[in-house]
Amino acid sequence: MSDSDAAHHTDARTDADTGPDEATTEDAKTRVTVFVALGANLVIALAKAVGGLFAGSPALLSEAAHSVADSLNELFLLASLKRSARAPDAQHPFGYGKERYFWSLLAAVSIFVMGGCFSFFQGIEAMQSGSSETHTGYLVGLAVLAIALIAEGSSLVRALVQVRGQARATGRSMLGAIRAGSDPTLRTVLAEDSTACFGVLVAMVGMALHMITGKVAYEAWASLVIGALLVYVAYQLAKSSRGQLIGEAADPALRQAIQEFLEQQPEIDMVSRLLSMQMGTQSTLVAARIDLVGGLDSEEVEDVLVRVKADLTKRWPIADQIFLDVTDASAKDRARARIERQRLDETVAAAAVSDQDGAGSGDGSGGTGQAR
Repeated sequence: MSDSDAAHHTDARTDADTGPDEATTEDAKTRVTVFVALGANLVIALAKAVGGLFAGSPALLSEAAHSVADSLNELFLLASLKRSARAPDAQHPFGYGKERYFWSLLAAVSIFVMGGCFSFFQGIEAMQSGSSETHTGYLVGLAVLAIALIAEGSSLVRALVQVRGQARATGRSMLGAIRAGSDPTLRTVLAEDSTACFGVLVAMVGMALHMITGKVAYEAWASLVIGALLVYVAYQLAKSSRGQLIGEAADPALRQAIQEFLEQQPEIDMVSRLLSMQMGTQSTLVAARIDLVGGLDSEEVEDVLVRVKADLTKRWPIADQIFLDVTDASAKDRARARIERQRLDETVAAAAVSDQDGAGSGDGSGGTGQAR
């Protein structure tokens, strides 16, 4: 392979292009992020619950339920970090990487049940009861929410710092790194903290309007808005975890780079099919049907397969499960391969444009310094 080809594949780096040491370091960072979020949520949940009971505030009690759900979720995520790192065995030959997705799904269910449903209950009950709060209760509630906002904001900043580091390492914008992030643990923490900060602001507005107007409807609607937001976030997290549990393909840029690498091998006439599946944040299965050039004997074919597999794993350590199937591609196979390749190229091109737009508008970097 020429130097220009090697440079091309280096530039095609994605979140998946991490070796064992890098992945272990990233997991350690994620674990710290989860512990920071857990500590913040435990303190905040207690403060909100005490303040909500003292003030009789439905919005504050809804936020307390939200923080309790988040605290339970952090325990789920910590369990996922430990359990997904177990080595493969006879019962699970591909390892336990998908534990991350399972525990993230449980976290999404927890957000829906403990956060969203309880917030709806609090909002409806407040509308029916028409209760009011004392002036002291208002002040206590607002003070608790202000403290919660600072704590949640600190946890959110920690998560965003980690995402920004990933964005710089992969040449993506912040938004692009969030969308393409393969770690459900970090994604869940980021979603929780973002929702928590927004929810606290909504609760503060509802409580302030209740204090000014004397109408509990404002605070009740704040609880309903928080509940709707939590249900939406839970749905999105569950949808993502469901897709990964069922078996999602690898990142399109990674698939494109692997296919280009295979096509550039002199012994490979064409790649008639390239399949992939994420087995975890540090493991990807790659299965390719390849048509070799004519004139190779059995020993040469074996040497080619061994070399190509070794080179693939060296270039992309996450591709640790590689299967190459030598086959004679029919005219139908070739036509389908061209269509699939065109679709893949279009997907990667669209993602690149989206990343550039995000870098120019939302990353604060002006789209420079991290060209792909």
